[in-house]
Amino acid sequence: MSEPYQHRARKRFGQNFLHDAGVIHRILRAIHARDSEHLLEIGPGQGALTEGLLGSGAQLDVIELDLDLIPILKAKFADEPRFRLNQGDALKFDFNSLQAAPNSLRVVGNLPYNISTPLIFHLLNNAHLIRDMHFMLQKEVVERMAAGPGGGDWGRLSIMVQYHCQVEHLFNVGPGAFNPPPKVDSAIVRLVPHQVLPHPAKDHRLLERVVREAFNQRRKTLRNTLKALLPASEIEAAGVDGSLRPEQLDLAAFVRLADQLALQPEPTST
Repeated sequence: MSEPYQHRARKRFGQNFLHDAGVIHRILRAIHARDSEHLLEIGPGQGALTEGLLGSGAQLDVIELDLDLIPILKAKFADEPRFRLNQGDALKFDFNSLQAAPNSLRVVGNLPYNISTPLIFHLLNNAHLIRDMHFMLQKEVVERMAAGPGGGDWGRLSIMVQYHCQVEHLFNVGPGAFNPPPKVDSAIVRLVPHQVLPHPAKDHRLLERVVREAFNQRRKTLRNTLKALLPASEIEAAGVDGSLRPEQLDLAAFVRLADQLALQPEPTST
């Protein structure tokens, strides 16, 4: 029986399989799935969390990229009527294909560190479908997500995730919980999309642009980093001190800058 379940973790997929029963139980307790819910697990691997999620009685979709893991997952869970396996790349996945009701999808994943940030941004583009997300991530990524203004961890990831979600750093997980053990500590984060955005921007794409420009040279002042987008007078008009560095601004201030940019006339082509 054990032969089909032997699978060597692949570096190119960033695989580190969770095996610590205590950590698995703690994650399942934090998620606290119910039988009426619709769950989505990204990167189920060998099914360490999958079994517990199905045990809740919830409907469970999983997305797995590694073709070698598909027969393992099928052998374990194909007889479960509430289990549906989607083979593919979560970065390109159409979440609307799950036919989830608005604000209903509960997303779970032990995310490969090399795709965690772009995948979270992809999910945030579908935030209207999502009730909450629980992810295992590199600890320093979770610290950046949960950071506040004024420190070195505050940056593009913190601002854009907090624009869309409430962020809660739940607990840390050491390398020994995985096979093979990663070279970094991990952490569990809970992201809950805001029902009403606390600081809605006129155009969130302009907010992304302002934040990206501001943090491209984070040691410089705003009037220097944003000069291609906003002259100093427009920064002041947004109620922001142009002599500050980007890490000194809170989310609301960045939204004011983006809204000020939205007021600017489009450059005319000659």
